[in-house]
Amino acid sequence: MKTVVFLSVLFSVAHAEAAEYYVSPTGSDSNAGSLAAPFATLQKGNDVAAAGDTVWLRGGTYQNTKQIKLTKSGQSDTNRIKFWAYPAEVPVLDFSKYVSTNTAVDSPTILVSGSWLHLRGLEIANGAVGASGSHSNDALRSEGASNNFFELLNIHHNFGPGLFISKGTGGNLILNCDSHDNYDKDGSQGDGQNADGFGVHYQTSGPSTTIRGCRAWLDSDDGYDLISQEVPVVIENSWAISNGYSNGGSGMPSSGNGNGFKAGSSDTGIRHILQNNVAWKNRAAGFYANHSSGGNTWLNNTSYMNSVQYNMLASPAGDSATTIVLSGSLAHKMRNNVGFPNKNTNMSGVDSMFNTWDLSIAEASSDFVSTSDAGFMGARQADGSLPALDFLKLKTGSPLIDKGTDVKLPYVGSAPDLGAYEYGAVTSSGGGGAGGGSNPSGGNGSGSGGSAGKGGSGGSAGKGSGVAGTSAAAQAGSAGDAPGTAGAVDAGGSNSVGGSAVAGGALGTAGSTGPVTGTAGAAHPGAAGGQAAAGSADAAGCACSQASAGRQGGLVSLLGLALVGLLARRRKS
Repeated sequence: MKTVVFLSVLFSVAHAEAAEYYVSPTGSDSNAGSLAAPFATLQKGNDVAAAGDTVWLRGGTYQNTKQIKLTKSGQSDTNRIKFWAYPAEVPVLDFSKYVSTNTAVDSPTILVSGSWLHLRGLEIANGAVGASGSHSNDALRSEGASNNFFELLNIHHNFGPGLFISKGTGGNLILNCDSHDNYDKDGSQGDGQNADGFGVHYQTSGPSTTIRGCRAWLDSDDGYDLISQEVPVVIENSWAISNGYSNGGSGMPSSGNGNGFKAGSSDTGIRHILQNNVAWKNRAAGFYANHSSGGNTWLNNTSYMNSVQYNMLASPAGDSATTIVLSGSLAHKMRNNVGFPNKNTNMSGVDSMFNTWDLSIAEASSDFVSTSDAGFMGARQADGSLPALDFLKLKTGSPLIDKGTDVKLPYVGSAPDLGAYEYGAVTSSGGGGAGGGSNPSGGNGSGSGGSAGKGGSGGSAGKGSGVAGTSAAAQAGSAGDAPGTAGAVDAGGSNSVGGSAVAGGALGTAGSTGPVTGTAGAAHPGAAGGQAAAGSADAAGCACSQASAGRQGGLVSLLGLALVGLLARRRKS
């Protein structure tokens, strides 16, 4: 009996070991899901996956006519389910032939209800345009899920919002993602009224969600929208460009709002943090408080050539028709921001200090290395960070250098500079953003993840003094830090937890940083740059199949040895 029990335990261990599955446009869902015999759909990969498993999507176009549902969950930061692009390949999930099951409601093309997931390197595109009056459809919607990691996603040309996070208990990280050219043409809520690039909404409890190193451009409504979100969100090191337009910029949807960063309309007056972001050429405001009943914290942002640079409109909760002036702890706090040209509105009751308008600095193009945004839509850097441009970076002698105040974000010189870019800071291959990326843990992002430190003062990877360690994204682009509770800013404007608003990491890499090593010692390529860890590889440069076979062989040998030992003991007795 003891022999049977012991062998049952060993077999259970073998079964519990993380598996790897493969999906290809040329595969079949009746296949085994191996590298040689892949599945055909992401849905099949979800259906067979368990905590700790990785589903690799090979490059090519996947035509989808119905909704993909990611229902499975991982168990923890170190035991996620990973849906990853195969190294150096781009899987395109095409929804041009998508058919909504109910045009009167939002029918997302990909619906995520599982938690502890990591989506990486996927392109989600071409959502079918509904008939006039149809409800918009989110391209990728997380509904009631938490602790998910969305990385290096390219979401574009869909009939509604790009990435929409609804409810759940937070703990999400959106890192180095793009959402652009989304447009709900003649949708039920108005022409272009609902297609934001990124949205976080309806959460009422739990830790923050963080958006870092992202781009939103040419979305018919807003770039980023936090309406009806009751838990603070951190948006940092991100760009918003030409939102409120359609058709590559030639169209102007009649109902599109056109703000770059929209953060407001909370019923409980929570405080979002927006730092080191850049907004330019948006149809409305670069940064908009959207009837906020409690102020936000705006640190070291740059707003350029928007219709309005900063609009701090405030209203009572639930009464957007009334304008109020916030005061005391509810006031917006603005430090070290640039508005070029200085054109703001609804600035009464704002705790505003050390911004260009406070210092009466009239910027000129000559204060910047370049005011040309050429290349902003280009490929990201090898580590996943935003393109390296000279656009709006300060040049030698700029009157914006050393004119700020210390808000616990790293800086170079006698005082922080104004705006998103610190002059003289060493640009790193960090988590990618206007400030070179923020890595609150101040070190590499590998390991079990989430033990992130107190915030950005030691880990802004490329923003001057206090830069520490190797950024997470430099080790395959996955940050080991994670959003915790958003750091509030005290009355003097200093960020109480150090800027990046992470008091502790809820998100980690779950094996996403750099080469991923199998438990039997074999390895497959890391998802960034195609780097391979030590171990033999097949002709395609992947050791995945060997790793799997090696693990199986090792387990068989272990079971055989255990059986021999137990039988020997039984003979002796």
